Amino acid sequence: MLLSSLQTEKKPTVWVFPGQGSQKLGMGRELLNFPLTQLRLQQAEYILGWSISKLWQSDDHQLSHTQYTQPCLYVFMTLLVDFLKRSGYQPNVVSGYSFGEYVALYAAEAYDFETGLKLIKKRAEIMSRLPQGSMVTLIGYDREKLKQVILDTPNVWLANDNLKYAILSGTSEAITSVLSRVAIDRVVPLPVSAAFHTPLVETAAEEFEEILDTVDFQPFSIPVFCSVDLTLSFNINQIKRNLIQQISQPVRWQMISETLVMQGIQEALQIGCGQGLLKVMKQIDPRLEINNIGSTADIDSMVIRDQLRKLSIANPEIVER
Repeated sequence: MLLSSLQTEKKPTVWVFPGQGSQKLGMGRELLNFPLTQLRLQQAEYILGWSISKLWQSDDHQLSHTQYTQPCLYVFMTLLVDFLKRSGYQPNVVSGYSFGEYVALYAAEAYDFETGLKLIKKRAEIMSRLPQGSMVTLIGYDREKLKQVILDTPNVWLANDNLKYAILSGTSEAITSVLSRVAIDRVVPLPVSAAFHTPLVETAAEEFEEILDTVDFQPFSIPVFCSVDLTLSFNINQIKRNLIQQISQPVRWQMISETLVMQGIQEALQIGCGQGLLKVMKQIDPRLEINNIGSTADIDSMVIRDQLRKLSIANPEIVER
């Protein structure tokens, strides 16, 4: 049990990080006035050769292109991690959805900001060269019928294990074929440029493995949840193997969430845009305390909440008044 190995006065907490497709136009704008943000943006522009802040502030469709999406998300979410830690917060374990695992590793201090961004730059460049593909989220359908049609259709796969919704990934033609044969209440296209988490991207995984082997990870300060192995790990080699395998394998967030809850996690913070990962966890355990951290205002609200909690414990009669 996680609780037995992580003795803490606070609730055992996991920080979770969403993947590509979670980006929102305007994300990061609120962070621009902070000196740390300006430093990170300068470092990022030197590494990337283009401006993160311009994409944060524009309505350009570039943000949906992999070579831009992943660095933009990485800088945004790692800044939120830094601001959280500066406010006195630390997770007991971290976990990420696909690309989000790289931000989880930053939170676990496996590498510094620049090392991580250089790695993300290479990964994004490799994945941006993949043949065009599509991913869509499906809500409201006959699950068994959908599975059978997918089995009968080449070049399309289920890219997740969620019981409430399905993510199809494959060629655009194959996805269109599936949608024409299964009644779906709602179809939501994801802003991605390839068929991630399918055999169609195995060449990218092979190319990226050679790059990943050259990057030195530091010993982790906290355990990282391996999305492929479904285990908590401090093992660098295991984590690297997991990062390669997850590129072409479905994301099992339902199972990840069930395992984390079973291990004793009582609080979950989603760092970045939205609450999609948290909703799955909350369905598994309604008692789980969840918070989305998408801005410094969210962090300030959490600080105030925790200060009031401490005050109520120390002086219950004052709070009652």
